[in-house]
Amino acid sequence: MSYDKNNSRTMSRRTFIKTGAGAAALAALDTRGDFVKKAFGKSATRGKVLVLGFDGMDPHLTGVWMKEGKLPAFQKLAARGGFSRLGTSTPPQSPVAWSNFITGMNPGGHGIFDFMHRDPKTYFPIFSASATDEAAKTVRIGKYVLPIKGGEVRNLRKGRAFWQILEDHDIPATIWKIPGNYPPVATKQRTLSGMGTPDLVGSYGIFNYYTTELLEMNEDIGGGKIHLAYVIGNRVDAKLPGPVNTFLQDRPEAEVDFRVYLDSAAAVAKVALPDQEFILKEKEWSGWKRVRFHLMPTQSVTGLVRFYLKEIRPQFKLYVTPINIDPADPALPISTPESYAAELEKKFGPFYTKGLPADTSALDNDVLDEGEFLAQDGQILEESRAMLEYELNRFDSGLLFYYISSTDQRQHMFWRLQDEKHPAYDAALAAVYGDVIERTYRQADEILAQALSSIDKDTSVIVMSDHGFNPYYRSFHLNTWLLSEGYHVFKNPFKKEETEIGFPSTDWSKTRAYGLGLNSLYLNQRGREGEGIVAAGAETEALVREIARKLEAYRDPKTNEQVVLHAAVARDVYSGAHVGEAPDIILGFNRGYRISFQSPLGRIGQEIIENNTEKWSGDHMGAADVTPGIVLTDRPIRAEAPALYDLTATILQTFGIERPADMVGKPIF
Repeated sequence: MSYDKNNSRTMSRRTFIKTGAGAAALAALDTRGDFVKKAFGKSATRGKVLVLGFDGMDPHLTGVWMKEGKLPAFQKLAARGGFSRLGTSTPPQSPVAWSNFITGMNPGGHGIFDFMHRDPKTYFPIFSASATDEAAKTVRIGKYVLPIKGGEVRNLRKGRAFWQILEDHDIPATIWKIPGNYPPVATKQRTLSGMGTPDLVGSYGIFNYYTTELLEMNEDIGGGKIHLAYVIGNRVDAKLPGPVNTFLQDRPEAEVDFRVYLDSAAAVAKVALPDQEFILKEKEWSGWKRVRFHLMPTQSVTGLVRFYLKEIRPQFKLYVTPINIDPADPALPISTPESYAAELEKKFGPFYTKGLPADTSALDNDVLDEGEFLAQDGQILEESRAMLEYELNRFDSGLLFYYISSTDQRQHMFWRLQDEKHPAYDAALAAVYGDVIERTYRQADEILAQALSSIDKDTSVIVMSDHGFNPYYRSFHLNTWLLSEGYHVFKNPFKKEETEIGFPSTDWSKTRAYGLGLNSLYLNQRGREGEGIVAAGAETEALVREIARKLEAYRDPKTNEQVVLHAAVARDVYSGAHVGEAPDIILGFNRGYRISFQSPLGRIGQEIIENNTEKWSGDHMGAADVTPGIVLTDRPIRAEAPALYDLTATILQTFGIERPADMVGKPIF
């Protein structure tokens, strides 16, 4: 079977399925996975599979609101089939969990263990899911450095994605923004990358905020740049920083100059970019604006931003979103085929391409308030729903996976306003925003209803989440605990904290363990780490068991609750070819607890445990058994304890495909 330029299956296949002859031939077959062979040896399927991925939907909250009649589409689907808790990954982090689903393996097989991994030789944190290799060979011409060989972006997940296996069997698939698929793995299927897709500067998302107020970013949260603005007359001159210009020897940031003209009497401003101007009122969002960063006379890149004029007087406040990769002219790979992103842009105009587009960092740093954050995320959700309708309307064969991020992002930020026990609870804000999470679940129900009304009787439906949610009351400083127990040692014995990343104050000749990432603990092992001292074998085995026991025994001095519910030794819980690359211990926190904001990059606080007073107030970094996801299907669920990787096996079974030997999952039907 051939593909057209938009990666659609050719009309010969579709026509066959839709003709009376094709329908008659298929009518006698089970519509969930039986096939007919076309004369030229390829498969055609009348049965289809729709998978809706609602990130972070919690089984307890879903069940409560279903019983209260607030989620009628969920109730309707559950009545037809089944509703169950869904076992998540260890740890229940999104890149780990979605990799379980994508590959049908656990982390020992696919090699993604945390948001952050580490370089064992330098002890420096590195991003776990993808890597960018710069040009291996360059030539200098004057002030310019020109690449002549190499340079690529690599997806670090091991194993094959289920849509690649479907492709092997001529089953078409559209995979819309599934997390962990940046850059998109090689396939002729339609895929658009999701969580893990950077902004144009190569980060998880850096907003820019221009203000006359003196503000500082919380370095532990990060996510933005504060620019001190000066109003001269009625004008503000500013620069929008872009990607590093690797064509220049000193590698400066490329910049776009812009100017803002203020009319405080009318509460409006004119924003003048190099090639366009537009008017904004106070409290108004702009549409998408293309910005072009010139790198050298023959090279430039474009990105997309939206402006929000927060205030003109008495303070000037202008927010600019992270610079999204332009789907019409992507500087980095975001889709397969390359034309798919451009196809969506042509149909819908510019859209969010950054992996998690809702700007939680701007809310946490008081750059956007709750209403402004919800306005932005509302734009994101409406954009997603419009594209879902488009894909549903042309969904006539194979599999469609569709992802929604708002269910996760809003629970992170608004849990504090539905939970009076939370240290960041605010009664006044709760009166306005205390039902945001419930309203978001209702919007998820509307999306399901939209999908159910669009599909035919030959479409199987799976609704899933990668994990659930817990309150995040108290923060645990892992390296501070290791210091207190003598496993981690500073060069200066009087030093109490470390504010820099990369452990510059650590005495590696005496340090036996360290923490990096959100759930990960590593031994300073000889021959593996750059300055390792713990011998492999019996010494490592004894030490890892000792630390695990002590972590599970530790009690919060304020509440007397167990903080780390499970300190899992990697080789006890993982299987597969990459177990040896795993952290030595994976921390599974009790409900209400999480790693501190300082710990993932190796910063070390003074206290072992403290209240979380940030707006990021709900989380899912706990133990897998206290943070399950959901699965909802139109068929009875026979598995007693279904897990994420079981859904992968279920999809393959539905299309009559035998699961590969390295898959650990089993079908749930």
